[in-house]
Amino acid sequence: MLGLGLAALISVLFVILQPQVKFDYDFEQFFPQDDEELRFYQEFRTTFGNDNDYLLIALGQERGVFDQEFLDEALAIQDKIQALDLVEAVFSLLELEEPIIGALGVSYRNALDWSSDQKLEQSKKRLLSHPQYAGNLISQDGDYLLLMVSNKQLISKEEGDALNLAIKEILSDSGIPLFFTAGKIKAQGEFVDLLQAEFGFFLAISFVLILLLLFLIFRSWWGVLLPVIVLSVGIGWTIALILLTGKALDVMSVMQPTILLVIGLSALVHLLSYYLKYLRNGVEKSKAIALTFKELFLAVFLTCFTTALGFSTLYFTSAVSLKQFGIYTALGVMVMFLAVLLITPGLLHLFSPLKAAENDRFKEFWRVYLGDALRWTWGNRKLVLSGFSILTMFSIFALSDLKINGYLLDNLPRDHELVQEFEFFDREFGGSKPLEIFLEAGEEVEDVFDLEFLRVLDKVEHFVNEHYESGVIISPLSLVKALNQAQNGGNPKAYDLPSRGQYQRIQPYLDQALLQSNFKLSDSTKRIGRLSTRTADMGSHRSFEIKRDLETFVKQEVDPEILKIQLTGTSNLIDKSHETISTQMARGLGVAIILVGIIAGFLFRSWRISLMVLIPNVLPLLWMCGVMWLLDIELKLTTAVIFTVAFGIAVDDSIHFMTKLYNELGKGKRLLYALKRTYMETGKAIILTTIILVSGFAILTLSEFGVTFYAGLLISLALFFALLADLLLLPILLLPMDKVWREKSRRKNE
Repeated sequence: MLGLGLAALISVLFVILQPQVKFDYDFEQFFPQDDEELRFYQEFRTTFGNDNDYLLIALGQERGVFDQEFLDEALAIQDKIQALDLVEAVFSLLELEEPIIGALGVSYRNALDWSSDQKLEQSKKRLLSHPQYAGNLISQDGDYLLLMVSNKQLISKEEGDALNLAIKEILSDSGIPLFFTAGKIKAQGEFVDLLQAEFGFFLAISFVLILLLLFLIFRSWWGVLLPVIVLSVGIGWTIALILLTGKALDVMSVMQPTILLVIGLSALVHLLSYYLKYLRNGVEKSKAIALTFKELFLAVFLTCFTTALGFSTLYFTSAVSLKQFGIYTALGVMVMFLAVLLITPGLLHLFSPLKAAENDRFKEFWRVYLGDALRWTWGNRKLVLSGFSILTMFSIFALSDLKINGYLLDNLPRDHELVQEFEFFDREFGGSKPLEIFLEAGEEVEDVFDLEFLRVLDKVEHFVNEHYESGVIISPLSLVKALNQAQNGGNPKAYDLPSRGQYQRIQPYLDQALLQSNFKLSDSTKRIGRLSTRTADMGSHRSFEIKRDLETFVKQEVDPEILKIQLTGTSNLIDKSHETISTQMARGLGVAIILVGIIAGFLFRSWRISLMVLIPNVLPLLWMCGVMWLLDIELKLTTAVIFTVAFGIAVDDSIHFMTKLYNELGKGKRLLYALKRTYMETGKAIILTTIILVSGFAILTLSEFGVTFYAGLLISLALFFALLADLLLLPILLLPMDKVWREKSRRKNE
């Protein structure tokens, strides 16, 4: 009862502290934080600003945008958006003026003039044939007009939500029939809305599943009520601790309730199964409780500890979000263990019966089928070993063929409305994903506007446009091309790299044009600049292939004494995070496997036994690679994390098996008999806990988030594979260990 009192005190303390629930989603937390490229980008954006603080808005109608009434309404929308507090600028064709350099100096004309039908028709012909406007500020077919909204730099989640809502209301209240939006503030807002809905859904459905499974297993009201109380308290403590430390619930947090609930329930099933066994054998209630916790305390602690260990290895990744997920989930697992330890004994005294009812039919079922399974396993050792070997070799091949590939909106299905809107901009306006290249003038040129520099940059831009299939490029060269067009009476055909003579004529206007530019193209020294464009979200695998091609191209075609370049920006960091995190996860998984092996070796005083514990839990991870290959599931940030999670959970049953076997051998029994006793007694609990775990994680496949869906699918399969390994492979692997145990017993008795 002391434990119940302490648990009540802890719960009251959390209620008094009143943790506040907060949700957040910041994809920059997945960036590799210790990476040199991140530090480079952070310096880059101090000069040029953040490359993704914008919102793209496409306005359209069925008869096209070259309609006076439509353009009047579009201009009204632009003015309203421009007036919003968090908007720095709105850029579009509606107010864009083109320079014309003539004998009397510089004059300006409206890029889009709809003051009369004739001028509107002239604007239409010019804009749809202009390489800088068509497919950039207006769709190639003239059906959509683009507004680029630059919002406050490094805008907070709350500010972004408010701005996105205000813009959505302006668009909804307008007379424009068709509009689409894409950008950081939209994606973050909708992600968190979906996150909140899914968090509540999975928390509720997990409890419903638990109630059903508990009733099916124990068929009593106390067998349902007791675990629900323990699990509710454990999950409540965990969430309270997370929130009190200032951590907001994010996309990774969706999995935590289900993970903690099924882990806690697994421990409770083992405890209650042993407790009922003692009651059925006539042991008095208080003594049965004491014996249960005495026998299983070490096993339950080790299973929770190794699971927490698996999660904690995520700390060694360089992504803040994964670090926090690993540490807080590991903490949650140990909090759940504490809740089980403090609350369960007291509730058993209060709720459980003095004598357990026995169902002979089910008892006979488990005895017969587990006995048959063990005899079949030992009688078909070659078949089992051959089957496991073939599947493992195939999985190793599959692992070698898996590729790392991730997308910007990786966590959402391709048919989600948000993804569809981003793909609309990829299709109509050259892309929604920012691409930034840092430019630096070499020793042989004066600055980034030197003609020799621009000639080399022109080759780079041709490469970018061809290989990235990018939208319109903004750079020092684009400004010079615009001036060359202005020098030639505004003729779109003159939007090109000028000759030396033409370049000399436009040089006097360069500084003024640079000051009036809507985009910052260079720093004050003009020694560094930027190449900025947008691309479709082609995936990190393809992006890395192009990046390697770009590096090769630069080495072969670009003189570093004239031009130095470096790919940068948030898109580059997102692509790199998939590669970096996947590699780090492999190292973290290796560390987790080694640590569990050391713990098992220390516990059983044998490296051979330690190896026996690891084999049935490493093979399911390899098989999971085979499934990923068959289902064409690629390695990425959201799937790489699953391997460590699966290992940390799957190893629990092996530890329960080996702990029971160790106890039986400690009583002086021969290995063969101890194995049989262990198999018959732990086999039922292992099967039941696997059913619980698989059912719990399978629920996650209902999620719209990619990370949650793949976690549910792959971890469920890994746990099923681990069950097969524990019940079929482990007993076979342990048979040759008879001599080892006898030698250890002989030394112990000497």
